[in-house]
Amino acid sequence: MLRNLEVRVFLLMMWVIALIGIMTAAFFSINVIVIVFLVSVLLIACSLAFTSWRYREIAKLSGYLRQISGGNYSLDLRDNFEGELSILKNNIYKVTFMLSEQGSLLQQDKIQLTNAISDISHQLKTPLTSMMMMTDFLSDANLSVENRNKFTRTIRIQLERIEWLVSSLLKLSKIDAGTVQFKQDQITVKELILKALEPVMIPMDIKEQTVSIEGNDTVSFVGDLNWTSEAIINILKNCVEYTLEGGVITISFSENALFTEIVIADNGKGIAKEDLPYIFKRFFKGANASEGSIGIGLAMAHSIITNQNGDIEVNSKNGEGTQFRIKFYKQVI
Repeated sequence: MLRNLEVRVFLLMMWVIALIGIMTAAFFSINVIVIVFLVSVLLIACSLAFTSWRYREIAKLSGYLRQISGGNYSLDLRDNFEGELSILKNNIYKVTFMLSEQGSLLQQDKIQLTNAISDISHQLKTPLTSMMMMTDFLSDANLSVENRNKFTRTIRIQLERIEWLVSSLLKLSKIDAGTVQFKQDQITVKELILKALEPVMIPMDIKEQTVSIEGNDTVSFVGDLNWTSEAIINILKNCVEYTLEGGVITISFSENALFTEIVIADNGKGIAKEDLPYIFKRFFKGANASEGSIGIGLAMAHSIITNQNGDIEVNSKNGEGTQFRIKFYKQVI
């Protein structure tokens, strides 16, 4: 403790004050000198004892901080006494608790990243393996023209699937990172629905499916047209995939003082009850999913909608169709 300059300066000032007091007491009597001397010694001793105690407490806090920096977040430093050291202890505890929570979140992010990489590797491995086998077949000079065209067409389909997967993952990563700046435009739902239907009209024609649109042309909400249409497209693709040939997809929309609602429903084979809680999880494929399903479209739709002050829920029964209910709220409550 005495090695610290501030302590030596403090003691020097105390002795100077004591000496001045003793010299002043000399003008009175020897008894006054003794009293002043004893009081000065007691005050200096009390000051040293208090300073020593403070240094011990600070040393303990330094030890706690070293343990915390080493990753030990289980220390409980909370102090119910008054004083600046108690305030410091409580603040250190708050920081420790915050670091503990951040460490847990980082660990969860690390696990999610590992799982995502594993899922992506799995999704890419199947088409790549298939294409490698087909390229081996294509190198056969005796391969018929019909089979050559068939393998070439299959490779193209697999490449388009990989391209869509990579593109979707890039979009999702941008949304997760918070780098996407969603526009705040006034969008009419009718315009949104017509824009989203364009990419799925050909698959619907192939399966001879029909679409029914109901809603007032003035219904609108505030959002980003392009990103929201991306979400609706993925929902419509899901409906087309799960609906049999000749099926019907209905789209209705309305608004009130609280929110604008869009309901997309089909009369397809539906989603199993045990799959409903996980339908918006990435790479999740339900029991009724097709072989070519990747399980990322609905996850992206969910991210886009929820990041625009919206909400989406799904109701479905196995064999009775599926209904997606989307709400864009007027303001954050």
